[in-house]
Amino acid sequence: MESVKDIDVRGLSCPEPVMITTMALKKYKGQALRVIASEAHVSTNVQKLLKKNNIAFELSNESNDYVISFTA
Repeated sequence: MESVKDIDVRGLSCPEPVMITTMALKKYKGQALRVIASEAHVSTNVQKLLKKNNIAFELSNESNDYVISFTA
């Protein structure tokens, strides 16, 4: 089983986290990914991107961060 690839976008402001996630979707196709964001609006924007691409995801909180888990 492959390990989960973390995409850390904490401290970045939009549109950078969405662009990074978009690149990760292409680069890591078929792999399990976790986007880690420190801001609620960044988490929301990444979720919108995934919904637009029909990618199912799970949202959780770890410490004060938003974690979005999905398969690219």
